[in-house]
Amino acid sequence: MAGIHSWRKPDLQERPVLKRLNDDLHDLRLDAGLPSARTIRDRVGKDAQDYWIVNHQSVLDTFQRPDLPKLGRLELIVAVLAEDSGRGEPDHEVKRFKNLWKQAYDETVTQASVQPPTESTLSDVSDEARSPTDHADGSADRDAEGTHQQGAQDTSAEAVGPPDADHVAAHVNYAEESLKGLIINAAQALWNDKDALRIFLGVVRRGEGFISMADAAAETRPANATFYGVKSTEFEVAPSSARHELVMLHRLLDEHRTKRQWSFTYLGEKTGISSDAWIRWYTHDELPYREAVVAFSHVAHLGLEDHVLLLGLWEAAHAALEAQEGFEDLPERITFDEAWLMRDPAAPTSWALTGVTGEEPRACGPDLATGTAPAFVVVGPPGSGRSTALVTIARALVGSNARVVLVAPKASPLRDLIGQSGVLDCFVRDTLSPDELEGALSSASPEEPVVVVIDDAELLDKCEASSLLKSVVHHGFEEGTALVVSCREDKLPFGFGWLEETKKGHRGLLLSPQERSTGDLVGIRIGDSITGWPIAPGRGWLHLGDGKLVPVAVPE
Repeated sequence: MAGIHSWRKPDLQERPVLKRLNDDLHDLRLDAGLPSARTIRDRVGKDAQDYWIVNHQSVLDTFQRPDLPKLGRLELIVAVLAEDSGRGEPDHEVKRFKNLWKQAYDETVTQASVQPPTESTLSDVSDEARSPTDHADGSADRDAEGTHQQGAQDTSAEAVGPPDADHVAAHVNYAEESLKGLIINAAQALWNDKDALRIFLGVVRRGEGFISMADAAAETRPANATFYGVKSTEFEVAPSSARHELVMLHRLLDEHRTKRQWSFTYLGEKTGISSDAWIRWYTHDELPYREAVVAFSHVAHLGLEDHVLLLGLWEAAHAALEAQEGFEDLPERITFDEAWLMRDPAAPTSWALTGVTGEEPRACGPDLATGTAPAFVVVGPPGSGRSTALVTIARALVGSNARVVLVAPKASPLRDLIGQSGVLDCFVRDTLSPDELEGALSSASPEEPVVVVIDDAELLDKCEASSLLKSVVHHGFEEGTALVVSCREDKLPFGFGWLEETKKGHRGLLLSPQERSTGDLVGIRIGDSITGWPIAPGRGWLHLGDGKLVPVAVPE
């Protein structure tokens, strides 16, 4: 316990947002076991030039100085502490602290606009202006945040004196720095619309001192800011389409590389893959070549378990990228009649058209008379097109000479199908009795199946017909019945009721999923690659029980 020390907190009573960020950072260190500054420094590691990415004094400054820390440095420290804290995914903690940092930055800008910067707010001078010193033994850490051009004779605090506050104040313009960030973000957002980008940059060029920035943004899309091969998300572009899988792969590769103290140059020489390629993959969240991963495993003499894990992560990331490309190729709009012409003419009566694929269009959907259970789940947030998907499925079943029983406890497009051929009944109340449902299903048989299609199924989770609905899942194959339900992602009552039984089908349609746990409802694990994207009505991921997600567009 001799090596564990509590660090003092700065006085931030007048800056409540920054105080919250600092308090949360100290709490995170406490949960991580109070590691020392040097331990955190070692965990962050070194860059390709063998310099510490964050020196121990910078770590202490992040915790103890009354200034807004650098975002890139904060992210690295939080990522290290979150891994040891047991709080869950480190990426979630990094995102939380980044949001706090943005609020604290706004607080800093607001205070600077109403009063001149104090000596405290000016003290967060970049490490290029001073060399960190080791207060314990007098030696200096080599640091990637500092300049690499300083010689060994210029590493003491005396070599460069403390900055003059008045001199720094003349060069600090918080509003201008904030404006630069907004320009970069706007250029990223407009990059695919060249006309809008040209007009926007034309306005930017009118501002004195912004011409070179506009010229640069016109030639190359602004990317993540980096320093010496280390990622910074201060200025974000669109997330990688295989974010979760890539993070895991890069993390594992970097753990093995750091453990062996290999530079990227050494790695390039040993694997036959250029060091520039390794650096690009690491800093831009790109997927390395498969042969590069194999070569790394060979050079590192990895055991069979680690070798298989690396290749498994690579395959998962590659599959996610391919799936995302397929999602981007989906048609903007397709009608039911157009999709119906793409179906297999030999499709069975219980086949339900659900969506159409992209680059090589074909109609896809489940055969409700096969699989592990006669159940299919459509799930998504409000506005994702769940009801439209149910109408497509119901029309397809009727078109294949199956019969359907509709249940729509709320206003739903399903009600528009009342009276059509093949529609046996439609229940529009938020209650459903066993006698009503049993009567509607009485004529079902394997030769003439009846499918129950329920919209907003979460409203009927505890209805009187729960036992009968559960029986459809258990005995539907023998009785010629099946179940198709839709649920709101944010109001899932799955537990021990009849809805829990529908998961046994291991099939379903995920429409604009926002949470990883949603995949459990259709029998597949999903990652950040497909979650959290903006809601796109009628765009989703179809799982037919084979462990593969197929991007589809739902016919209208």
